[in-house]
Amino acid sequence: MADGEKKAAGLGRREALAVIGGGVAVAAGVIATSGREGVAMSTTEGGERVDEGAGAATRAAARMPVAFVPHGGGPWPFADLGVPAAERDELSGYLTRLAGLSATPPRALLVISAHWEEQVPTVMTHARPPMLFDYYGFPEHTYRLSWPAPGAPEVALRVRELLAAAGFASAEAATRGFDHGTFVPLMVTYPDATIPTLQLSLEAGLDPERHLAIGRALQPLRDEGVLILGSGMTYHNLRAFFRRTGGDDSERFDAWLRESTLMEASARDARLAQWSTAPAARQSHPREEHLLPLMVIAGAAGDDRGALDYNGTYYGHRLSAYHFG
Repeated sequence: MADGEKKAAGLGRREALAVIGGGVAVAAGVIATSGREGVAMSTTEGGERVDEGAGAATRAAARMPVAFVPHGGGPWPFADLGVPAAERDELSGYLTRLAGLSATPPRALLVISAHWEEQVPTVMTHARPPMLFDYYGFPEHTYRLSWPAPGAPEVALRVRELLAAAGFASAEAATRGFDHGTFVPLMVTYPDATIPTLQLSLEAGLDPERHLAIGRALQPLRDEGVLILGSGMTYHNLRAFFRRTGGDDSERFDAWLRESTLMEASARDARLAQWSTAPAARQSHPREEHLLPLMVIAGAAGDDRGALDYNGTYYGHRLSAYHFG
């Protein structure tokens, strides 16, 4: 839910445990060389000769998927916020399964969170990002949660390089920490907090076509071991959440979004660019920051078709998660 959200809540039925994170190895760089008989070869930093053709096949086989995930409201897995138990358990179960999304472990996680907007796309560069508790009015223990994943400054440089090649200005944020659009779902998905993680902001103006283009620019990261995640909500009307109204609107919009997101790529992107014309669009998203991470993910998906991996409810409002690749 958006910054500034407030909800009275009692102490949680289960406390979140702080976890101790550590670094993971980053793949060695490869220096291109000429090969025999027209076969492109490479030399690793350790001096090993590698067949580029075989390497390309390996990279294709190991290409990372991309996913848009619903992050819920505030610190919902770690305090009793009145979310019905069946809904809470279903969403928690989905986020737990998400750890098995990729066939190989990611080298890094790049998260586009609904809770960060800047004038230009901006990347975190902190080597040890702190926690950013950008929610208000929750139990005291939820401000002591810990998810100490290492940062990924080298991936941040690569993100900026790709954005520049696509014509986007970008910036760095050296001190920003993980906001709750990142740490809340990932504490469930990756509780050991060992995978280097960074965030990329949304761009002010929230133009859907520009965010689709940002995602397209990031596609090469998928072949470099980076798992790209969009963290938002397919329904985000705070007033309706708190009043327990708007369930019908969420169903109408979600039906349109499912149909659109599962189309082939060109039709999907065209529909998403015009999301505000969908049934109950503005009733479901009075402001679209929680939907825009899906645009980045759809762009990064390229020609990959979408799959619906979660379709549940949260306070009685329909939510979906989409995976590509």
